Amino acid sequence: MKPAVDSPPPLTVRTVPVPDPGDLPARLPHPDALAWIHHGEGIVAWGQAARTTIPGGPDRFTRARAWLDDLFTTAHIDDPLGLPGTGPVAFGSFTFDPAAPGSVLIVPRHILGRRDGHAWLTTIGEPTGDPLTLAHPPTPPTGLRWSDGTLTAPAWQHAVATAVQRIRHGRLGKTVLARDLTVQAAQPIDPRVLLDRLTTRYPACFTFAVDGLIGATPELLIRRTGDHIDSLVLAGTLPRGATPADDHARAQRLLNSPKDRREHAYAADMVRDALTPLCADLHVPHQPEILTLPNVIHLASPVHGTLDKERSVLDVLAALHPTPAVCGTPTGPALDLIRELEAMDRGRYAGPVGWIDATGDGEWGIALRCAELDPADPTRARLFAGCGIVADSDPAAELAEAQAKFRPMREALQG
Repeated sequence: MKPAVDSPPPLTVRTVPVPDPGDLPARLPHPDALAWIHHGEGIVAWGQAARTTIPGGPDRFTRARAWLDDLFTTAHIDDPLGLPGTGPVAFGSFTFDPAAPGSVLIVPRHILGRRDGHAWLTTIGEPTGDPLTLAHPPTPPTGLRWSDGTLTAPAWQHAVATAVQRIRHGRLGKTVLARDLTVQAAQPIDPRVLLDRLTTRYPACFTFAVDGLIGATPELLIRRTGDHIDSLVLAGTLPRGATPADDHARAQRLLNSPKDRREHAYAADMVRDALTPLCADLHVPHQPEILTLPNVIHLASPVHGTLDKERSVLDVLAALHPTPAVCGTPTGPALDLIRELEAMDRGRYAGPVGWIDATGDGEWGIALRCAELDPADPTRARLFAGCGIVADSDPAAELAEAQAKFRPMREALQG
């Protein structure tokens, strides 16, 4: 079965240099925003030149690449810059569960980008007026009402305790349990407001928006630039302290924690095992380092490699997802336990999110620290947070960690 496709090939694509656009979220003219921003650079986009919804299944990344190859190879492309992210680009978001439907790729009509001193505007199709005219100024959400999602806090702690018992009985080494919160606003939630607040407060994260999924993930799943790839493995977390001295003490505790080091090792080892067959050389550090964000402290391992042959970034995604950082290990038993204990559909939370261009370059993160707007009611959204569970996990501590991970999106909504 082919993906459901609504596209008008061949596409006509024109990229032109433009003056520095300044704040990228502020240039989005409509609420139907697409975005990928890191330290103020990246791409934002709007409109739809083509779109596909990809069925669940083990070959979904292959299907996605085939659809894009057909679309991009027939396109008429005028791209004098030839940089990653110029020319036609597809934004994508895949469901966490490989069997679940709902993964999407969108080729926007307008793409505004800034990278390494260059700025550009790509238009797909015939231009219609000034695409940067602010047609609908953003309005911050008001009248927010919060409620539990699928599980209450005590019920989720019980699920964590159950997972710990399963792990201690030898069924698996680690699983990752997520919970959700629901928010209701007085009027439709404008993604541009959330993007602006997230990029301001979390510039070191990768702020994204794809088809109503908005967030700021600290985890770079894969970046492909030519034959070079980069990844950032995060696993092992503590909330930030109240003072610099407290932060330092917590960082040292994290580095010396057998529980967190074991959780991190599961994720780093899996990334090494997944990427080694694809690479001519690969560097994975022997010891993790500390990554400090405004809300939490992570154990982090930056990974770098060179691909052994031409591979799209989607090919590398297929090898990596789902990682132990968002699923557990071994993958099969961990995924089965998630389906049993979470009692919810994660949708695209904890799935790959990012972009790919016509050369196969792209950047993809894991959709963490995010919210998903309700497509039937844009005044409603679900927020997600998850924690890695191992044999010595404490349910109360995991709940506190989840609360800290909700903070970026709560702040973005509340201002």
